[in-house]
Amino acid sequence: MVKDKDNNIGFLFDLDGVLIDSETEYTRIWSEIDRRHPTGIDNFAIRIKGQTLPEILARNFPVELHQQIVDELNAEEQRMRYALLPGADSTLRRLAAEGIGRVLVTSSNNMKMRHLREELPGFESRFDHIVTADRVSRSKPDPEGYLLGASLLGVKPERCVVIEDSAQGVRAGRAADAYVIGLTTTLPAERIADYCDEVHPTLAQIDLDDIINKLRSR
Repeated sequence: MVKDKDNNIGFLFDLDGVLIDSETEYTRIWSEIDRRHPTGIDNFAIRIKGQTLPEILARNFPVELHQQIVDELNAEEQRMRYALLPGADSTLRRLAAEGIGRVLVTSSNNMKMRHLREELPGFESRFDHIVTADRVSRSKPDPEGYLLGASLLGVKPERCVVIEDSAQGVRAGRAADAYVIGLTTTLPAERIADYCDEVHPTLAQIDLDDIINKLRSR
């Protein structure tokens, strides 16, 4: 598919809670890990959303527990089942049909992505590029991942839209100078609205024509 060269814009998607339904499972998993290895942090499973695993470990757990927690998390992830959230399929199809650039920017590592391929064959092929935790040195709310995504498309960040569900994610999108859409699949609107240009329940409620026009005018 030829890209939209005259109106060079891009869509940068988070994964969990935006395209696939996994946030409930991750909240359960990290809450259980916090129960086994108490951090003393209120709402720990919610507060770490958008961070890479190395950052979560370094900031919250002693070094001697890191491998045990990694093993526990990997075991749980290999049992997870993934389903697309409302609007994900139709949004990706529409953008592909119009040749508009699509990048997946996720805090997930390569091991999780391998399991995702097993669960949703062909899913990764719906993107022009994929930025995982293994490709960045700083996780959200740092904009590195989204800046890399825009660069891979050859699109200015301000002509991209970032679609996120976590507080760290929308802050990263804002720091990248992108147009930011927040989804309330994980957090209530008031937790993310300050860093968003729009807030919606899911991708199904987004007016794609309106967003495309806004990006083309930026």
